[in-house]
Amino acid sequence: MSKFVYADNAATTKLSKSALDAMLPWFTEGYGNPSSVYKLGRASRRALDGARDQLAKALNAKPEEIVFTGSGTEANNWALRGLCAELRAKGRHIISSAIEHHANLHTLEDLEKQGYEVTYLPVDEYGRISLDDLTQAIREDTILITIMFANNEIGTIEPVSEIGAIARAHGVLFHTDAVQAVGHVPVDVEAMQIDLLSLSAHKFHGPKGVGALYVRKGIRLPSFITGGGQERGRRAGTENVAGIIGMAKALEDSTSHLDESMARVSALRDKLIRGLTSLPAVHLTGHPTERLPGIASFTFACIEGEALILMLDAVSIAASSGSACSSGALDPSHVLLAIGLPHEVAHGSVRFSFGEETTEADVDYILEQVPPIVEKLRAMSPLWEG
Repeated sequence: MSKFVYADNAATTKLSKSALDAMLPWFTEGYGNPSSVYKLGRASRRALDGARDQLAKALNAKPEEIVFTGSGTEANNWALRGLCAELRAKGRHIISSAIEHHANLHTLEDLEKQGYEVTYLPVDEYGRISLDDLTQAIREDTILITIMFANNEIGTIEPVSEIGAIARAHGVLFHTDAVQAVGHVPVDVEAMQIDLLSLSAHKFHGPKGVGALYVRKGIRLPSFITGGGQERGRRAGTENVAGIIGMAKALEDSTSHLDESMARVSALRDKLIRGLTSLPAVHLTGHPTERLPGIASFTFACIEGEALILMLDAVSIAASSGSACSSGALDPSHVLLAIGLPHEVAHGSVRFSFGEETTEADVDYILEQVPPIVEKLRAMSPLWEG
């Protein structure tokens, strides 16, 4: 079948041609180590400095507040573990949410084993925390609030600016996992009063294996990877020059026409939502309006999400059952359980996520293929009485 629709951009995105073109010279010509003092190394250093400037501009940060990492997961780990180590004498209480990415949840679980106490805020039926709950959870020994910017499974955007204001008013540091948000919605670390922010290049058409952590000036964060003095002594290891340049170019491209892209992708998302929710017993998960432009996740009653994914794959549609990082797991998504869905409903979840290359013809093809597949699967289900 010649038609192929990629609708799993929340898992990863295709490397853009402009990012690839920006990267290629640094594999073969500009291969110098940026820590070297000779001309070839100095060229790599200038390129890194330029990339740092580009990332800082996209986030309304200062260049010296950007530290390059190997992934968003590393950035999350470093923010949480580093701050806890630095602020251990002040307190050992952390506030997070029940729907964080596993990069955060598993790190928090490990910190709990080390004697830290974590308050996991519940979310409403749309996946949003309560600001009143957050305020009431803050204690004298609270050292960190870590709440994701937008959820990777259901697309809900949290009230980030309000969280930042509450954290700042109480003298508590605020970290946000913005891996799904950066490059897709406006992110302003100053206006939103964010202290630390994690991002990953492959979520906005950059390369895999590179990310960044924003650390507000004045915050002490111990080195997470020790060794050499790279990244001003904050993150050892020779920098991935080509990858960092590709990340910066991809983010520059994404943010240069963000309003136009958001409007176009949101319109495609809404068309899909209208089409699929017109089917019997199909429901949208996540907030109806406060959501990422490209993510729409649905529950299909009396259908296993994995079965639907496999049958979509057979007609060349790539989608996901919840988070790509947990695909293959038998347990239902912790996010869907947190928003109040029963196990049997949560098992029937499928996420479609669109990007810059998604077209209206792609959406039409999904809407053409999904109904007969759903009908076929329900015909085989002893639970379906429709």
